[in-house]
Amino acid sequence: MEHYLGIDYGTKRIGLAYADELGVALPIGAIPGVEREGCWEALAMHVEQRRINRIVLGYPIHMDGKLGTRAKEVDEFAKELTERFGLLVSRVDERLTSVAAEESIGKKAKTNKVRQSGKIDATAACLILQDFLALSTKSDPGGV
Repeated sequence: MEHYLGIDYGTKRIGLAYADELGVALPIGAIPGVEREGCWEALAMHVEQRRINRIVLGYPIHMDGKLGTRAKEVDEFAKELTERFGLLVSRVDERLTSVAAEESIGKKAKTNKVRQSGKIDATAACLILQDFLALSTKSDPGGV
């Protein structure tokens, strides 16, 4: 039984989403990304409580297809995720997911209250995870 944790990595907040074998991604909130040890504790809680066996991580690729500084940060984060949890970490192109998340939330997305709540980050994580699940289904017609 597959249980996925989608992550939209950020230094201020880390957006989270969840999906199981049904293949429907749901935003589950965000955790502060600033304080590292608290971040790892919160991630460990989600991994354990939701019986996660695969992590799907948004991968920042520039519009021209090149990797920048942020991609190196995400690579380090992915490495640490693997070391800490012993799980497979899949990277998914996250271009424009934050923009799409803001558009799905609407005008309220522009307010500081919504930004600080982590709703945009969690929605972006959900879009990243849903993209992964859609690609997985296409490559494996038998399901995810």
